[in-house]
Amino acid sequence: MSQDSSFAKKLDITMDSQQSSGKVYKLEEVSKHNVEEDIWLAIHNKVYNITKFIDEHPGGREVLLEYAGMEATYAFEDVGHSLDARDLLSQYYIGDLHEDDRTEKAATISEETKESGCVCF
Repeated sequence: MSQDSSFAKKLDITMDSQQSSGKVYKLEEVSKHNVEEDIWLAIHNKVYNITKFIDEHPGGREVLLEYAGMEATYAFEDVGHSLDARDLLSQYYIGDLHEDDRTEKAATISEETKESGCVCF
């Protein structure tokens, strides 16, 4: 196996490897955090408090406010965030989404992509 494909197999674009904080939130709780001064998002069944990031977001604050308090996996993936953006997001992780509110993963790496070592965002 080449070094490139080994690297690609270690990529975690769905953030599954994020160590759990032990806290679990229902989507109902997440939905209460939907104002500029208090923004939570659920992405890939993880909950993030991105309040402090609103002024730093390269895409502007409006998109964050549009999805504040919501399950935002599709919107996050639709934009095509880089691995650096995913790494940055991990700083704002506060817990996991309750199993009753979990969704299927919106993004996975296909075996073909793993083999080629190419993940394009």
